[in-house]
Amino acid sequence: MKLELKECSGHVFVDSVPEFCLPETELIDLSTVDVILISNYHCMMALPYITEHTGFTGTVYATEPTVQIGRLLMEELVNFIERVPKAQSASLWKNKDIQRLLPSPLKDAVEVSTWRRCYTMQEVNSALSKIQLVGYSQKIELFGAVQVTPLSSGYALGSSNWIIQSHYEKVSYVSGSSLLTTHPQPMDQASLKNSDVLVLTGLTQIPTANPDGMVGEFCSNLALTVRNGGNVLVPCYPSGVIYDLLECLYQYIDSAGLSNIPFYFISPVANSSLEFSQIFAEWLCHNKQTKVYLPEPPFPHAELIQTNKLRHYPSIHGDFSNDFRQPCVVFTGHPSLRFGDVVHFMELWGKSSLNTVIFTEPDFSYLEALAPYQPLAMKCIYCPIDTRLNFIQVSKLLKEVQPLHVVCPEQYTQPPPAQSHRMDLMIDCQPPAMSYRRAEVLALPFKRLFEKIEIMPELADSLVPMEIKPGISLATVSAVLHTKDNKHVLQPPPRPAPPTSGKKRKRASEDIPDCKVLKPLLSGSIPVEQFVQTLEKHGFSDVKVEDTAKGHIVLLQEAETLIQIEEDSTHIICDNDEMLRVRLRDLVLKFLQKF
Repeated sequence: MKLELKECSGHVFVDSVPEFCLPETELIDLSTVDVILISNYHCMMALPYITEHTGFTGTVYATEPTVQIGRLLMEELVNFIERVPKAQSASLWKNKDIQRLLPSPLKDAVEVSTWRRCYTMQEVNSALSKIQLVGYSQKIELFGAVQVTPLSSGYALGSSNWIIQSHYEKVSYVSGSSLLTTHPQPMDQASLKNSDVLVLTGLTQIPTANPDGMVGEFCSNLALTVRNGGNVLVPCYPSGVIYDLLECLYQYIDSAGLSNIPFYFISPVANSSLEFSQIFAEWLCHNKQTKVYLPEPPFPHAELIQTNKLRHYPSIHGDFSNDFRQPCVVFTGHPSLRFGDVVHFMELWGKSSLNTVIFTEPDFSYLEALAPYQPLAMKCIYCPIDTRLNFIQVSKLLKEVQPLHVVCPEQYTQPPPAQSHRMDLMIDCQPPAMSYRRAEVLALPFKRLFEKIEIMPELADSLVPMEIKPGISLATVSAVLHTKDNKHVLQPPPRPAPPTSGKKRKRASEDIPDCKVLKPLLSGSIPVEQFVQTLEKHGFSDVKVEDTAKGHIVLLQEAETLIQIEEDSTHIICDNDEMLRVRLRDLVLKFLQKF
């Protein structure tokens, strides 16, 4: 057991190959899932586990930048993990009886038995080959039952919100969205209007931090360190916020006197990432799109590369070790500080208080990330930049799009545990949001009430509408309902085949059913007083009327007959006197319209 656990500055760590927590597989059999909709490239990191190991045979939909940048993130992950192989995985500590006795956070780790080692590049390529590319506002038919449409969410290149709608119902899925002006296309809010249900998730992880303020703090701390002769380490993903940071530094470098300080971007996919960001023009904000037609590169990091201020390398070995000079700024991964080239720089620079590590990614607790490196002399700055929606922006968005119901995780409906007095850090909407917990099954508060049915042109031609009220016409229709792939079509009924003489008669089961001559339909209501007067004119005396909950009963005492008049039906009840019944029926029909 001692071999699996190591202590460092009072914290206990598992000494093992990095492992990853998979999406929920117990609650849902993924082989029965038909469709997966991907919102952004951070949401697809588990895709190879699903497509390659669960029997999933459905379709995956995503935008092109999501797939390409997702590929880069996965490729970097695989590369980092395969680069430093460990002989064994630690598994003894996962025994529930042992895990209970371990200190936090190990004893609180969830579903440790389902954690898996990283996938291979072969599995990544196989998973990505199963994705179908879609564009914003493209309508995709799913089995004729519903239509799905991706909309720009404004958070990352190609990031999407999804609309799932039938002809009469609409569900919007809003995840990882931003209303701030950064490099992606702005969020499409208008298309979210008139939703029956809006499912809301992926809000900012740090609602009290303002991204603009954090970027300012990032630049000033970086400049201060470099001016004092120290180095700056920025643990980051190879795509996303790094584009905005490089843009801010581009504007800041000369004014801060940093023009001779080298910036290094080290990642196995650094080159591809910087190039991709320049070629996905139609997925960028308007301001950056217009630059493409000038022609100018949409991002200024192209100029930083040309002027040799920004250099990129696949790893710290080879060219980098020849070009490396200090003081400098290094962007590299992985933000968890558990693997990747960032580990080398933490060990290289951690012992000097001149150096600074600046955390910008919000996904990991920086204190937990730093724990294995303690004691640490280098300065640590926490500037998390999360451009996703905060609670003020959510309130504004919900007032704008006005969904009938909002569904969200339970955490969003109460203040954060550490700031229980902050009632502004929760979703406030009317009617109150429906919340859900992990592994909870929720019934959405609406039902499909209507289906759309198309009428064939020749059948439509044969209809004869009759006006029953000003502006309202009705027509009766006899037709065959044809249903295939959840599409419903009314077709003309088959005509009976002419009788063929001299040939053997077909079996009855092979005959085409004759269309019966339909009785005319009746509409209108029977005015009771006038009806009683009519009965008296026609020789019925001693007529009494009784009111009931649903209408009236007219009693003809002499004839021992009862006429029950209700809103949607009229019954004539008389004892074996067919002539009397027909006579009364004809009097009732005088008050109704036939069509």
